[in-house]
Amino acid sequence: MKTVKFKNGREDVSIGKIVCVGRNYAAHAKELGHTIEEFPVIFLKTASNVIYSGSPIIHPDYSNNLHHEVELVLFIGETIKNADTINAQRAIYGYAVGLDMTLRDLQNDFIKKGNPWTLSKSFDTSAVLSEIVIKDQYMLRGDETISLSVNGVTRQSTSIKNMIFSPVEIVKYISSKMTLEMGDLIFTGTPEGVGQVVRGDNIEASLENIGSISTNVI
Repeated sequence: MKTVKFKNGREDVSIGKIVCVGRNYAAHAKELGHTIEEFPVIFLKTASNVIYSGSPIIHPDYSNNLHHEVELVLFIGETIKNADTINAQRAIYGYAVGLDMTLRDLQNDFIKKGNPWTLSKSFDTSAVLSEIVIKDQYMLRGDETISLSVNGVTRQSTSIKNMIFSPVEIVKYISSKMTLEMGDLIFTGTPEGVGQVVRGDNIEASLENIGSISTNVI
């Protein structure tokens, strides 16, 4: 059973489901040739996909185009369904920075055929997490810088204020479609600058005042 790890030593909590948002930055949607949606695009990863900073990302041998996507991650701390703004805000107990690793060649093929993205998004080591910072330790302002570099070269860097759907809007929307429970994680989407990584690459990612990730591809 995979668990989330908290900064400053709180007891670990088992991970429930991992709900991910696609196309939540306009510039990223544009770079991949997608339109901006009226509602968040939702897909899932599994708890078994999770690794932490310092552990390697294993490049699947059935893909030739593994991409990095750095994201703000929300930790849900209570059960909610059909949340209003107040309840959605309260249910977000903490934050992390995460990597949504994506097999872009598989994803593009699935999209072309009208099939689900699952196998391009949900594979071992495809969800990399930092420790969770709870809101009692730091309350997100909403304009923090999120960034990622590969082999020391910056590829992604922007403010999370550029998200189309805010964390509260995302929680409200998801909870209108499915119950959210303690231990669930929400990946909130990636900014522009995604790109390929290969075996031997070193990845560094950070979210201002929240945390950082250091990993490599093997």
